[in-house]
Amino acid sequence: MPVYLISELSVFFPAYNEESNIKSTVLKAKKTLEGLAQSWEVIIVDDGSSDGTGLAADTLSRQDKRIKVIHHKPNRGYGGALKSGFEKAKYEWVAFTDSDGQFDFGEIKKFIAEKDSADLILGYRLNRADSLARKIFTFGWSAFARILLGLKVKDYSCGFKMIKKSAYNKLLPLVGEEKVTQIEMIVKASRLGLKIREVGVNHYPRTSGKQTGASLKVVAKSITDLIKLWRKLK
Repeated sequence: MPVYLISELSVFFPAYNEESNIKSTVLKAKKTLEGLAQSWEVIIVDDGSSDGTGLAADTLSRQDKRIKVIHHKPNRGYGGALKSGFEKAKYEWVAFTDSDGQFDFGEIKKFIAEKDSADLILGYRLNRADSLARKIFTFGWSAFARILLGLKVKDYSCGFKMIKKSAYNKLLPLVGEEKVTQIEMIVKASRLGLKIREVGVNHYPRTSGKQTGASLKVVAKSITDLIKLWRKLK
């Protein structure tokens, strides 16, 4: 009998125009999960993609019933994709990570190693492989979040996290959108006294596709939503 590190795990990938990355990202995760969890599922959240992401996701789902797909039409943004992934997830633990291949899903073992002493496990990037402009934006954005909400984690926006489904349900309703959803989760978890751990993960350069998280539209929406969240939680 195989020895599994975790009994059950839901994993989801928010995806927007990741046609060139989604297949390899999901198949690598599947290979890891087969030797890791007794019961598992992969959920692809196609967030209104205009390329072939949705078609590629549906093809993967037809090949393995444990791979499921959610289609958003129109695009709901990163926060909306996270909410859909969590809502669909059915297992005790839920992990999510970006679909662009910048994380090694095999490092999920680091998160699982903390599961007996945590409700929410946050990844933080050891070597952020992003453009200078994106790094500057993230630094300023993180400082803003710390000042407004007293956020005290190493890397709140790292797109690699794992949480107990029961703990996630305690955080509802989530009102934030875009990247504010992750901030809201962490702030509420801290205020509720949930156990939070952080683990370092490697971050690799994007090999194809285009980042959209630092677009002016997303930045403006995120700042507006952060101020709204601050007013709601203060």
